[in-house]
Amino acid sequence: MNPNNTLNINRIVVLLAVILISGLFLSMVRPFLLTILLAGIFAGLQVPLFNRFLALSGQRRSLSAAMTLVAFLLSFILPLAGLVTVVATQAISLSRTAIPLIREQLKGSAGFNNLLTQLPFYHDIESYSDLILQKAAEYLGRLGSAVFDSISAITYSAAYDLFLFLIFCYTMFFFLKDGQRLMEKIQAYVPLNESDQQRLLDRFLSVTRATMKGSLVIALLQGSLAGLAFYVVGIESAVFWGTVMAVLSIMPLVGSPIIWIPATIGMAISGHYLQAAGLALFCSLVVGQIDNILRPILVGRDTQMHELFIFFGTLGGLGMFGIPGIIIGPVIAALFVTVWEIYGETFSEALVDIRKAKGGGSE
Repeated sequence: MNPNNTLNINRIVVLLAVILISGLFLSMVRPFLLTILLAGIFAGLQVPLFNRFLALSGQRRSLSAAMTLVAFLLSFILPLAGLVTVVATQAISLSRTAIPLIREQLKGSAGFNNLLTQLPFYHDIESYSDLILQKAAEYLGRLGSAVFDSISAITYSAAYDLFLFLIFCYTMFFFLKDGQRLMEKIQAYVPLNESDQQRLLDRFLSVTRATMKGSLVIALLQGSLAGLAFYVVGIESAVFWGTVMAVLSIMPLVGSPIIWIPATIGMAISGHYLQAAGLALFCSLVVGQIDNILRPILVGRDTQMHELFIFFGTLGGLGMFGIPGIIIGPVIAALFVTVWEIYGETFSEALVDIRKAKGGGSE
């Protein structure tokens, strides 16, 4: 047999084995792929801090990785846990007091009755007004119970999330400790030249930093300002609603209006027209414009991507990955743009020849 043929057969067998076994392995760890990816992202962002600890500890990588992980947890996870505790407390208080109070106000609210009389079809529903109020009260009661149950109950999902969080910490520790050697090995197997590999890696890290920074700043500003507005107009549990709007601010187009528009309508129904108008104006003109003004500046400038790529990357990431998609979606969009740029540079001569051939054929 021709040695060249034998070599080609061996290469085909090796390639098939790599594809099949890799596919089997990825299928086996599929439930943890998102956790592993997030651990890699956060480990990459903590590399400067890890290098500082590495210099202080005399190049002890395990100790430096542990110190970096602890610093990350103290600076990020613990404040988040404290905020969640405050929000949970206010949510429980809301379900026990505010919603029943609204329900009672609806039953005898003159403002609500006055609003009904202004409807063009009021005479058709006048005989059903008591039933409408009763159903509205029942709905609010079920809403309060749902809020309380979702926060107070310890579910299987919460236990599984805790399990994934432990995996995240464990994986992040080893990414910090051995990440450099792992990246060198991966780069050795990737059939791209060194400059293109470094370009993709730099784009990955820069987009991740910009996306996290932009999303965090926008969420904090929108949540804080909206929560302050709720407090000023006298809406209870302002911290809870501000936190909810901060989380929702990451969703393009939808975001915080899901909360403040119903709140404005509720205040108008209860007869507080001045507060309702002030809340609507402030949230629409100030809170609502923060995202439009700051996101292109904080995210688009650093990532050097068009707003449409950021927009669809965020939407697509949320749809495919859930909340982590806020980070992963724009990163994938940026890598998509970068890969096509590399493609254009690599095959530039062939593409020029094709354009010339097309031009020549059209003449």
